Amino acid sequence: MMLQRNLLYTAITRAKKLVVLVGSRRALAQAVRNASSGHRYTALAHRLGSVA
Repeated sequence: MMLQRNLLYTAITRAKKLVVLVGSRRALAQAVRNASSGHRYTALAHRLGSVA
């Protein structure tokens, strides 16, 4: 689930000084290839007080 390109991109671009990627090259390659973001259950609508 966490091996998604958009999550990897977000993690890398939010770093201010240093990025350390821990894991295998195979897992990183899988994340880069995986462009589908899927559905994230964040409960954001509920936290903002709307019933979406």
